[in-house]
Amino acid sequence: MAKQQYMRGARPWRVAAVMLATGFVSACSVDSVLDVTDPDVLNVSDFNSPAGANPLRFGVIGDFAVAFSGTQDGVIVMTGNMADEIYSTDTFDDRLLPNARRTNENLPSLDATYRNLHRARSGASRTVTILEEFAPTPAANIGEVYALRGFTEIFFAEMYCSGVPFSEEDGITNTFGQPQTTNQILERAVESFDAAIAAAGTDSRVNLARIGKARALLNLGRFSEAAAAVAGVATSYKYQILHSSATGRQNNGIWQALTVNASRYAIRNNEGGTPLAWMQTPADPRMPWVASSRTGFNGTALQLPTQLKYVDRSSPVTLADGVEARLIELEATLQANTQAARDAVFAGLNNLRATAVSPAVPAIATAPTTQAAAVNLLFQERAYWMWLTGHRLGDLRRLIRQYGRTAAQVFPTGDTPPGVAANTYGDDVNFIIPRDEQNNPNFTGCLNRDA
Repeated sequence: MAKQQYMRGARPWRVAAVMLATGFVSACSVDSVLDVTDPDVLNVSDFNSPAGANPLRFGVIGDFAVAFSGTQDGVIVMTGNMADEIYSTDTFDDRLLPNARRTNENLPSLDATYRNLHRARSGASRTVTILEEFAPTPAANIGEVYALRGFTEIFFAEMYCSGVPFSEEDGITNTFGQPQTTNQILERAVESFDAAIAAAGTDSRVNLARIGKARALLNLGRFSEAAAAVAGVATSYKYQILHSSATGRQNNGIWQALTVNASRYAIRNNEGGTPLAWMQTPADPRMPWVASSRTGFNGTALQLPTQLKYVDRSSPVTLADGVEARLIELEATLQANTQAARDAVFAGLNNLRATAVSPAVPAIATAPTTQAAAVNLLFQERAYWMWLTGHRLGDLRRLIRQYGRTAAQVFPTGDTPPGVAANTYGDDVNFIIPRDEQNNPNFTGCLNRDA
């Protein structure tokens, strides 16, 4: 299997500040303090060199891991909580209100998720410039950083309301960004992936960029272009973000959120009337789980099932793989809206079930005979194949934008799970941009909260 795994630990620089008290330090003493050389501390200028460029790249990978699949409030957990993959067993509004689809501008954990995404994105933008100047080879390293930037842009588009600004800073000055529509953000991501593809060349990391570009194009409704982007990606390809038990920063946050005792999240079937059963008996190998006696953080959610996709704090997380490439191609095929196309998609889905996971998943028995049923089947299969990888919220929003479904047809509705402060689900289909962004004079709030 063609698999790439990347993880880096703590950020590769630490900022050291020497604070001197008043008057009682001699000039000689000051010189001796300032002259101490610590090989673990790098100044900003140290990165503008061949030796400093790669530590910056490692820092981008580490920051991306934190934002995407680290911490118990990363992109995967937060988006799964608003969608129907997981629900909150917490006592804090930061997690209960997104689960109830009732977000607001003043939820600290949501602020952290937003900041972490911007940290990874802006760090990638600065780093590619330094890599291009000081470490231009191998160029695939540059392509990888461009690709990670593209994925952060996809997450902003899939997770947040329209209107996210992209400000930039170079360590000296800040340039406040203008609010961007969802489509503008996705076009921005396409540009990042095109730069990644050009830099990566024949390196296998080009496939990461191809899949990312196709995901952005899929969100834009440009289905044939999306299929073309992934045509050369092998089904066996996989790019994973690694995690470690070494430090909290390196932990797999999904495991932390869903698996420890007194976890703040849990999994359940058919949340809010949605039709998907994540916990099947026997377990679907794409969604492994086991019964347990764990209790949720709130003390009232009992006998919580335990997911086994991420078995410990070191479990890797797939960012993009060849199965997603095939699913994108099948969705493009489905746009023909003919029975022949529906039959081809049906056959393709069963081929994946037979060949892309071990043990194989039993075949789907009957091909859909209407377009609505075929769409339902395709998105069910996407949900099962890409469970807990950060795709579900974006897919529910696409069902509304591109397939004419209502929010009530695809999102949890009705009564919320026991313990949630709001007794019924609200109407959010995305996250509101946090209050922090009001420091940007160009920002006036979400442009809209539509799908």
